[in-house]
Amino acid sequence: MSSDQAKRKVVEQFGRNAEKYVTSQTHAKGADLDLIVEWSSPQESWIVLDIATGGGHTAKVLAPYVNQVFATDLTKDMLSNTALHLKEYPQIFYVIADAENLPFLDGTFDMVTCRIAAHHFPHPDQFAKEAARVLKPNGLFLFIDNVTPNDEELALFINQLERLRDQSHASCLSTKKWCELFMDKGLKKERAVERKKLYPFQDWVKRTTNSLKEEKRVIEYMLGANEKIKEYYKLKMRGNKIESIEVDDWIALFRKE
Repeated sequence: MSSDQAKRKVVEQFGRNAEKYVTSQTHAKGADLDLIVEWSSPQESWIVLDIATGGGHTAKVLAPYVNQVFATDLTKDMLSNTALHLKEYPQIFYVIADAENLPFLDGTFDMVTCRIAAHHFPHPDQFAKEAARVLKPNGLFLFIDNVTPNDEELALFINQLERLRDQSHASCLSTKKWCELFMDKGLKKERAVERKKLYPFQDWVKRTTNSLKEEKRVIEYMLGANEKIKEYYKLKMRGNKIESIEVDDWIALFRKE
């Protein structure tokens, strides 16, 4: 799939499911939202950029603490829906923007964030370059996303499962690979934590699949995995149905040198 085709898939997927991403408990809640404020100690004077804002949950949690938040997304329908839900936050501005080609000048923002989105970007190196470029010197970059383990078999499995579940999925990377990309762009890691994130399987699958046939394909792929994979992703069954799985998640704070 070409880069343009991949981005069209993202626009189609998120435009069609805009409301689901606003109300999704996976996106709307979580300890990581509290950590964004705790780790960054946002200041009243700050101008913040939230890349691929989706349902706007990161923008919402930061808005009360800063001067302005620019919430960007590739999908106009997603942004429009999010703006309706967050209309009580006049300090949030909405901009249609490609994470790999941001329409902002160098050194514009005090902080840049990207939460649960980068696995949709076809060129993660270009995203890292752009995130660093628009940051002011000494500015903060906070990154949250699903990641792969270093084991190749486990990494290949979760990326294939994600592609079956979500046609707009590009690739989850390992923490090692992300660190290499960010450090190469002048971003120095200050702190990070790896976690296991539990997904209620049925909700997780239904949010992005477009038919019962696609749902069945995802379920069959998960059930067909070997015991090593099922154990690592903590597959939990209730009767003959998959109840939940757990996926690797990474929260990391970087500072621009």
